[in-house]
Amino acid sequence: MIQLKDKSSNSWLIVGILLVSFNLRPSISAVGPLIPFIREDMNLSNGLAGFLTTLPLLTFATFSLFSAAIGRRLGKAKAVFLGLLILGSGSIMRVSAGPVTLYLGTALTGIGIVICNVLIIPLIKSRMPSKTGKVMGMFSAGMTLMAAIATAVSVPLATNFGWRGSLLFWTLFLFLALLVWWPQLTLSPKPDNQKQEAGKSVWRSLLGWQVSLFMGVQSLLFFTLITWLPDMMIARGLSATQAGLLASLMQVVGLIGTLFSPVIATRFSQQSGMALAIGLIYILGFSSLFSHEIWLNVLGIGMVGLGMGASLSLAYTLIALRTKNDLYTSGLSGMAQSAGYFLAALGPMLFGIAFDLWQDWNLLIYLMLGASFVFMYFGYFAGKNRTI
Repeated sequence: MIQLKDKSSNSWLIVGILLVSFNLRPSISAVGPLIPFIREDMNLSNGLAGFLTTLPLLTFATFSLFSAAIGRRLGKAKAVFLGLLILGSGSIMRVSAGPVTLYLGTALTGIGIVICNVLIIPLIKSRMPSKTGKVMGMFSAGMTLMAAIATAVSVPLATNFGWRGSLLFWTLFLFLALLVWWPQLTLSPKPDNQKQEAGKSVWRSLLGWQVSLFMGVQSLLFFTLITWLPDMMIARGLSATQAGLLASLMQVVGLIGTLFSPVIATRFSQQSGMALAIGLIYILGFSSLFSHEIWLNVLGIGMVGLGMGASLSLAYTLIALRTKNDLYTSGLSGMAQSAGYFLAALGPMLFGIAFDLWQDWNLLIYLMLGASFVFMYFGYFAGKNRTI
């Protein structure tokens, strides 16, 4: 009977993790297509409107550093619940009034998201160690799927309900996640004082930096490309709708890599070869963009999407595999995601400056190829069978 109860508890935990994952990307990915609506309604400059997509990344990078401490204080499951509450508060605040509440609410959504993002990984490792790869794949796939859906339907929703209604729509999933997550609050014991030492150790570890920079480079690849790919393809003759669909296609194809990457990674003691293989997929895919044949570009972007889905899941999985227990996993998760989102925020801005200076879209391809080689370098060392 106890075994059946444990299985039922794990089943509800998996459902809860999936519902949490559904809420960690729509509040970001739905904003980009709505910027013209928001800019006109709020009378914002292009720079201020664009900052709406940069602000969450900066918030992620900053509050990743504190998320592990919140988990120490409350316990991981309670901290995830708090993150969902903060995300919900920010989602409501940003559509409730003018520009000030828009930016304050956006910042709050970022804080809520990153608390959940950082602490779900050690929670999975501690509660379901034998299913880490499988559940991590489901978690990453849930985020990727909802990001693609939110990108695709945000404008149709805004056409019927306005941009405020479009953004508020995603809180329906949030309320459902809070309801399903509630039983987990009784299963959230406070960790012991070892966690404080674990948090300090990861910052002094070479392996910790290798995993963190691997996470950072894959984040830079994704956010830089998702920001600039549509403009690049419009410059090559595609309509804005076609370019947007191509960006969505990249994310949908990425679901394949997102689902299977952790399952494959956990079957081996080392993941260095896997990181190198994903890097080669990147190089082939990005190289196809030098051609102006659209069919070849679509094929290459599909390959890149597969690599991006696989690399995101692999990065999350390495955080769990490279730590000897969940005490260190929380610290490394916060460290890796902080580095990741700082680099993610840096990439789009650096290319934007370079493009303003030289007006050459090939610079984007060179940046992506260079980052792919760096990805392979850190992935090779992060994939070695060692732990912090």
